[in-house]
Amino acid sequence: MSDKDKQQTLQNLATQMQLAQDTIKQVEEELKKLGVDKSELPEPKKQDMVQPGSTESIGKIIEGQFDGQNMIGPDGKVYPVPANYASKSKLVEGDTLKLTIAQDGSFIYKQIGPIARKKIIAKMALENGQYVAVVGDRNYRVLYASVTYFKAQPGDEVTVVVPEVGEAQWAAIEAVISA
Repeated sequence: MSDKDKQQTLQNLATQMQLAQDTIKQVEEELKKLGVDKSELPEPKKQDMVQPGSTESIGKIIEGQFDGQNMIGPDGKVYPVPANYASKSKLVEGDTLKLTIAQDGSFIYKQIGPIARKKIIAKMALENGQYVAVVGDRNYRVLYASVTYFKAQPGDEVTVVVPEVGEAQWAAIEAVISA
């Protein structure tokens, strides 16, 4: 593992830990509102405590990294992420996703570890049938679902979101600034 990959992994883990701590604080605040001490909580039901990779109760849970279009699982397997979800959620390369494969075979994605992001201004262009966000001499691919959702056109100025660190191939459209 390169130092860059290690730093990215550590950043993702730090984000996930912070999200978990924030969730615990929210739960404790709700308990406080109810006037209940956490020691009074019943034991969690086993079927509610599904671990990653488990096939119990609700199905299988897999965590992976978003690559700009798909989720790459820990085994390198590619899982298709619906473009409208990636677009609406403004997913960025490197975000950690949780995929629940329900017993009926449906895929349910949730972003659980957003990476550090930066916003930049770009010009929309169409190259070889693919929409790209152009920043100087750098082109970022963008999801077609984002282009249609924001009604972006070639020549429009847009705000895009990319990872704060590293060289991304993809950008998420944040907004159209001007046509």
